[in-house]
Amino acid sequence: MPYPTLSIDLDVIESNTRNMVAACQAHGVKPVGVTKLLLGSPEVAQAMIDGGIEILGDARLMNLARYQDLAAEKMLIRLPSFSEVDKVIALTDISLNSESSVLCALSEAAVKANKIHRVVLMHDLGDLREGCFDESETLWLAELVQSLPNLELIGVGSNLACYGGVAPSAENQNQLVAIAEKIESKFGLKLSVISGASSAGLDLMLAGEMPSQVNQLRLGASLIMGIGLNDEPVPTTQQNAIHLEAELIEIKQKPSVPVNSTALDAFGNTPEFIDKGIRCRGLCAIGRQDVELEQLIPTDSHISVVGGSSDHLIVDLTDCSHEYHVGDRLTFDLGYGGVLQCATSEFVHKAYVRAKA
Repeated sequence: MPYPTLSIDLDVIESNTRNMVAACQAHGVKPVGVTKLLLGSPEVAQAMIDGGIEILGDARLMNLARYQDLAAEKMLIRLPSFSEVDKVIALTDISLNSESSVLCALSEAAVKANKIHRVVLMHDLGDLREGCFDESETLWLAELVQSLPNLELIGVGSNLACYGGVAPSAENQNQLVAIAEKIESKFGLKLSVISGASSAGLDLMLAGEMPSQVNQLRLGASLIMGIGLNDEPVPTTQQNAIHLEAELIEIKQKPSVPVNSTALDAFGNTPEFIDKGIRCRGLCAIGRQDVELEQLIPTDSHISVVGGSSDHLIVDLTDCSHEYHVGDRLTFDLGYGGVLQCATSEFVHKAYVRAKA
């Protein structure tokens, strides 16, 4: 097997998905399975479908294109770009929107393709990423969508805890519900979707504090990594679906402080060092071009990450009880950002694991 390798346990993802789908259904919520963390992998998307997901969501059209033949509806969860409206219509059934000009362009593209495209309007509840911040603008967009041919307004949504650190709460979710009810009352229609949040909303739902009208959550990290708000483990999920293996390409006894260090490192930083004397240092064949090294957590607790460069990871092996050799593989757990980066790097091999395969 080539290294470095990102190992992805599809059985764990399917199990996590099945448990989360069941938990959501118990609270009247239909989850969207978000695949962007693992680069729109068809294998991961299928594991989510096997776990009960009926709508797949991703932020990138290139990812959505990878699973067009899978038996699920497709949702674009990043606001559509002007330059891609034709592809949005061709590759997705639903998109999240907040701009009138883009909605008009989507309508034109949908008419041209003779296709009905469903729209969820995004409202900003204070996290300050996408969505209208002014309630009157959201209501105006709702009116606009209904006037545009081949677009169907199906709901409203919000994003939280991705940029501004605003956690989903009963208060802000009720604000979203109130906007949905105003749209329904003003225009005499029934919205089928109130899309409250991402995996960050699971704590609120599981505690029974999510408003009953919120009937959709967009789940990615919880299905793949078993984590939710503040990266805390989500009940009934496993956190061991993914790990990274990197090969040792050098092991040497070296000082812990460089000799006459006066220059910036390769990334323009002034390096700082602590003198620990002579240490057993290992080099692994992975670097910052693939992943932020701070995201790597050695599964051998006696190993510490020292640093590295674009192509090399430096680890300290001095305190290990196991004797490592060149050619051995070290295993690392990763944070959310680390998984995202390794999945995106073409230099990191992806290995999909299924015990029942």
